[in-house]
Amino acid sequence: MHATEHLKEAERLMTVCNSCRYCEGLCAVFPAMEQRRVFTDGDLNYLANLCHGCGACYIDCQFSPPHEFDVNVPKTLARVRADSYRAYAWPKALRPMFDRNGLAIAGVTAASVAAFILGFALWHDPRVLFAPAESFYRLMPHNVMASIFLAVGLFTLVALAMGFRNFWRDIGAGGPAPDDGRSFRQAFRDGAALRYLDGGGAGCYNEDERPTDRRRLFHHLTFYGFALCFAATAAGTILHYLFDSPAPYAWYELPKLFGIPGGIGLVIGPAGLLHQKLRRDPQLVDEARFGMDVAFLAMMFLTGLTGLLLMAFRETAAMGVFLALHLGVVFSLFLTMPYGKFVHGLYRFGALFLYARERRAESDAAGG
Repeated sequence: MHATEHLKEAERLMTVCNSCRYCEGLCAVFPAMEQRRVFTDGDLNYLANLCHGCGACYIDCQFSPPHEFDVNVPKTLARVRADSYRAYAWPKALRPMFDRNGLAIAGVTAASVAAFILGFALWHDPRVLFAPAESFYRLMPHNVMASIFLAVGLFTLVALAMGFRNFWRDIGAGGPAPDDGRSFRQAFRDGAALRYLDGGGAGCYNEDERPTDRRRLFHHLTFYGFALCFAATAAGTILHYLFDSPAPYAWYELPKLFGIPGGIGLVIGPAGLLHQKLRRDPQLVDEARFGMDVAFLAMMFLTGLTGLLLMAFRETAAMGVFLALHLGVVFSLFLTMPYGKFVHGLYRFGALFLYARERRAESDAAGG
């Protein structure tokens, strides 16, 4: 027995696919599937998070709709994948956040934090809202700002770590293996290059049967844009505490050298992914989780946009308002990370790591 109807359907499809094996060269899902004869809930959640949703197996499958076998692997695994985010979330009391309108929750959180910061400034000294760059921390003292974001950051890290632990245990990955270093490097390379978002080499299928690399490009811009923005924050923290050099920074300093291209990536990448999602073939989409996907893309987009606007208007009277908006969006993004689409990157890396480990063990056994 399976915990959900989606898992039950996934087992049916994997049984059919295991008998056919026509798609085994398209991605990692099918070789991983072939190593199993029965499928537990953990196995199916592993395969679902290993799937990158390129759509190639749906296009190539001779049993896809309207065939009576009704084999639709991308949609079914997308549903299982979304269910797994909820099942692994920590603490359990916050799991219902996956069932609600993600965009509304993220938007209300961002607006509330921005309103709090603006209200704090108005109560403390209304003039700072219309002061230029030198008053960055007059809007809210640095120690207060750092304490708030440190608290939410620590909570987010713990929640993500506990969720990943639940995922890791459920898929039966177990403890360390002798050759895990090589498996980790392989998983890192595959994840960083989005190796399995290419439909076996032809590209990703989206709105029709013409494959392209647009989704992979926009995924790269989003991921590396976020990574650069994180590096900019880390560089600013180091400059502030170790070199007594507080913000704002000149364009040639590290926080800006990382932050400007990172912000541009976070604007173009999520906007492109949203455009692709709106045009995607309905047969490949989990409609029930559309709001969760849009919320994640919207918050990433707004993080980049408000950061760039803050930089552009930091020497004007609008600086205080843009700073409050940016901090509100960033706070909301981090607070909702463990309860939205962000976790897919974490679980997918774990799945890629287990796949690399299994393939290496299979190769060693064949060689022996």
